[in-house]
Amino acid sequence: MKSQLDQLRELTKVVADTGDIEAIRQYKPVDATTNPSLILKAAGLSDYQPLLKESVEWAKTQNPEGITELACDWLTVNIGKAILDVVPGLVSTEVDARLSFDTEATVKKAQRLMELYRSIGVDTNRVLIKIASTWEGIRAAEILEKQGIRCNLTLLFSFAQARACADAGVYLISPFVGRIMDWYKVNQGVDGFLPEEDPGVLSVTNIYNYYKRNGYKTVVMGASFRNIDEIRQLAGCDCLTIAPPLLEELSQSTELLVHKLQPSAQVETGQCTPISESQFRWEHNRDPMATEKLAEGIRLFAADQEKLEELLNAWADVSSA
Repeated sequence: MKSQLDQLRELTKVVADTGDIEAIRQYKPVDATTNPSLILKAAGLSDYQPLLKESVEWAKTQNPEGITELACDWLTVNIGKAILDVVPGLVSTEVDARLSFDTEATVKKAQRLMELYRSIGVDTNRVLIKIASTWEGIRAAEILEKQGIRCNLTLLFSFAQARACADAGVYLISPFVGRIMDWYKVNQGVDGFLPEEDPGVLSVTNIYNYYKRNGYKTVVMGASFRNIDEIRQLAGCDCLTIAPPLLEELSQSTELLVHKLQPSAQVETGQCTPISESQFRWEHNRDPMATEKLAEGIRLFAADQEKLEELLNAWADVSSA
């Protein structure tokens, strides 16, 4: 009997939500995603210790007076390369969350990351630039997509964000399932939800159906899972990015996996009016969960970016001693 993980692979592209090379080798996903938190965690693994030193040394050769940002970019790109050496598909590399409200700076950072990937021999068609789904981030992604740089719009919690991303023609979105559920658990004072009533599952299902019904090409990749029931409810979604502990649970189960999400047989193209900036801001603002979780997510990723910079600065101090 096939495991649920193998059954899921037949319905959905399985993506590893980790920077841990050994875990990626073990579970054999098609793609992998990273973010500042995962890069920070990966930087503590023995496999990556040489890269920390190398990133600092490389940054010193570029600009001895301002190595931190350069070292972070170099480390992030080289972790991405290490992942691409293991997976057959794509890796997502995230732009500094502190740029989430600056379209121009986000575009420049994305271009810089792609330049670094090219400099170390990576096929940039295998790299997605990951950007927070703010209005400014979505506009940056729209520019980058026209330049041939495909984007993964992350920290997506509201339907307004999903609409704007589809209008902008972004390659992929990452709606967060578990963080939505977390908010509703706290605000409704409950311990959990039935799998089919999970607010995060319902949000992704709604977005998936809207995209398919209206003929949008943007890929839907459910993310941020808290349990395998959420994953089971989204079987059939374009992609699901899953952390190693949940991949392990799925690999241990042989229960029949039901095909939950399927494209609509009838596509109603040309029926959607693009969302304006004022509509986007108002509709997103009307959703307290989405407003709070987007802001929180940006703050948390920024905090981990700063911790990564502190770690690299410590390496720089040691190497200078």
